[in-house]
Amino acid sequence: MTQVSRLIALLALVVLAACTKPVVWAPEEDVIAARYVHDGPAEIVLFNVVRNDGDRGEHAALMINASQRVLFDPAGSWTHPASPERHDVHYGFNDQQLFRYTYYHARRTHRVRIQHLPVPPETAEYILRLAEQYGSVPDAYCARSIFDILRQVPGWEHLEPSFYPNRLSEQFAQLPGVWEEVIYSDAEPTERQQYTQ
Repeated sequence: MTQVSRLIALLALVVLAACTKPVVWAPEEDVIAARYVHDGPAEIVLFNVVRNDGDRGEHAALMINASQRVLFDPAGSWTHPASPERHDVHYGFNDQQLFRYTYYHARRTHRVRIQHLPVPPETAEYILRLAEQYGSVPDAYCARSIFDILRQVPGWEHLEPSFYPNRLSEQFAQLPGVWEEVIYSDAEPTERQQYTQ
């Protein structure tokens, strides 16, 4: 191997390392202890964090209510000690965590578009397994990773992949049975700290 080849290989490794998020893998005992089974119907819930000024979607996440309720928060910044994470899947996603997550994002500058879709239990379980197997998601791939998962569900292959959360929300809204709500908040960033505690 020449000196130039070595330099190129080393530079490639440095670039790849800069693009890689740290691996988050909670211990098995923490994941088991946090397990939360929600008594509502099987469903998936799409979150789109939308900037109020300009209506640009800036982050997407997917809550999955299957044999347990989890949050797939690809490339997300939200964390909480009561919701151990493996890659981008957060376990123990009970109603308190749902509130924390929603109001972590809803603030004076952003609203949260929340789209609910009831699905058969086996579909919810399939989506849960796909999310667990997806791995750590790089920055800017939040919407794309959710598209990758949903397009594997029989009947949803027609979804057209995109990196834009608004495009994901628009297509998701066309699936039969979707209903939605929008959460607004006047909280300033300093007030939002209470939602992570």
